[in-house]
Amino acid sequence: MKYLPSIFLGVFLTLAFSWFGLIYMSNHQLGGLEPTSSLLDPVTHQPLSGEDLHPTPLSGLAEKGKLEYISLGCLYCHSQQVRRKGFGADYERGWGDRQSVPRDYIWQTRVLLGTMRTGPDLMSVGTRLSDASWHYQHLYNPQITSPGSIMPRFNYLFRVQPIALVDGKPQPSMNAVKVPEAFAKEDKIPAAYEVVPTFRAEALVQYLKELRLDYDLPEAKRK
Repeated sequence: MKYLPSIFLGVFLTLAFSWFGLIYMSNHQLGGLEPTSSLLDPVTHQPLSGEDLHPTPLSGLAEKGKLEYISLGCLYCHSQQVRRKGFGADYERGWGDRQSVPRDYIWQTRVLLGTMRTGPDLMSVGTRLSDASWHYQHLYNPQITSPGSIMPRFNYLFRVQPIALVDGKPQPSMNAVKVPEAFAKEDKIPAAYEVVPTFRAEALVQYLKELRLDYDLPEAKRK
């Protein structure tokens, strides 16, 4: 029992140093980061007047899409962090024009860095793939856009419905997915029917479109 105070003190100091190093110092270094511009006043080091500030928060629809991204398990196969040059082939693969930095994540209450890359990094997928129709096709059946992909189908995020008739003529929905004939035949989709995204799919695609690194920061500029 005579060593109990020493043991207690040792445990206390261990926990205190861990808390100070992992939590306090991280919050001290990163907690005060704010949106900024790549152009700063040389005296005040503040963004110049009229410059756009980055990053920007997600839209409401994209926030809902992020929840879908999490619930569908996308974060288990995709990362959201572009490594700097010399630490992998992220630049060569076209996954970003610059490395991601802590300021890029300041609006995120949950940062989805990911743990592995079964699929490509998505930190800037909205920059390199901005067309919503591509994402709808990819979610409905990845083989349409990426032959040989091992990504599973998310066709349950879509519904098959009859094409509406206007003045007796077929009027496809504006957001109908362009399913190639071979894939439509494989899924046994009748000729008078169309594939349209549900709200879940629309939200998820909006989230993917808003994952962008098309801006410069003082600490990270595009190549």
